[in-house]
Amino acid sequence: MTGPTELPVVDTVDVRSGPEVSPALLSVLPLLGEWHGEGVLAGGDAGDRRFGQWVRFAHDGRDFLAYEARSWLIADDGRVEGPATRESGFWRPRGQDDVELMVTSPEGVVELYVGTARTTTSWELTSDVVARTPDAPDTTRAVRLYGIVEGALMYAIDRAGADTPLRPTMSARLERLR
Repeated sequence: MTGPTELPVVDTVDVRSGPEVSPALLSVLPLLGEWHGEGVLAGGDAGDRRFGQWVRFAHDGRDFLAYEARSWLIADDGRVEGPATRESGFWRPRGQDDVELMVTSPEGVVELYVGTARTTTSWELTSDVVARTPDAPDTTRAVRLYGIVEGALMYAIDRAGADTPLRPTMSARLERLR
């Protein structure tokens, strides 16, 4: 038995094609699209590391954005060294400016954030709940800042552990692909 080559319900990264955009998405609509660029992983004792990243924010007509991010390590000479962080989740607008973000990673961390759209192109989110598997990185709290500056998506993620204060862990500047 062979399956369909395309899903019967599509999502899109574009407001001009696919399902109609839910009016509830207005506070996060500028994120919609595919983005690509580079950033820095704060490495602590191992030192900082450059990474490349692809991020996708898509919708299927309902009142959330599906979120997916894939990253890879970049050597000093620009050569790709292998996979880095990966995560997926959902941005859920709640009212005019309130936003919820649910993110999960293969490292065993699930983060639930609450925050606000500070302007029409910037969002500040603080973890409400952080759950992790026994072998996951020590994470008890996190803050994410996202903003679109001169057409680029920029973000910074800070995390704290049980015995460590909130500190930068990764940041990037991404250009819109579509």
